[in-house]
Amino acid sequence: MRPLQISAETAQKLAESLNLPLEQIMHMPQHILLAKMAELQKEDKS
Repeated sequence: MRPLQISAETAQKLAESLNLPLEQIMHMPQHILLAKMAELQKEDKS
């Protein structure tokens, strides 16, 4: 599995918003990361 193709700044913002270590964000499977981002977006809208 290759690392995500996201910038370092994006990874840092995701790590802060998901309360996860940066290394875990970079090695997380893409479909799981997208699901977590969708959860965050739902919480922001509520």
